[in-house]
Amino acid sequence: MLRGLQRTPREANQKRSEFTHGEPRMAYIITRLCRDCLDTGCVAVCPVDCIYEYTGTDREAFPNQLYIHPDECIDCGACEPECPWQAIFEEVSVPEVFKDDTPLNYAIMERMSEFKVAQHQKKEHPTAEQVEANKAKWGWTG
Repeated sequence: MLRGLQRTPREANQKRSEFTHGEPRMAYIITRLCRDCLDTGCVAVCPVDCIYEYTGTDREAFPNQLYIHPDECIDCGACEPECPWQAIFEEVSVPEVFKDDTPLNYAIMERMSEFKVAQHQKKEHPTAEQVEANKAKWGWTG
């Protein structure tokens, strides 16, 4: 657990609301760079278990990737550097090419019965070349 960063989801939501004029916001978004990669290093370091995987059958609506629950995220940022695919961004820093991924992360709240907290599974990390190829596949050069 990260000391000094422990807040309830309600406290985290209140903090976000202060900065977004009453609209709850999350600090981190998992983008399509995670699709079909699903490295769970981010899950291992999340102190509040707010990273979910989709268990339903509507893969068109919810592709095979991980999602951050906006009301549970405490904005600690522990997940972002742990993602070897570089798929996690602060919401305000999501590249334009991935802007559609922000509402996708929020949409999980409407169908929580089809999600479960992701479990950490040790995987071999991608090579730098694989990471760059994945970025190119999704049209991002950053």
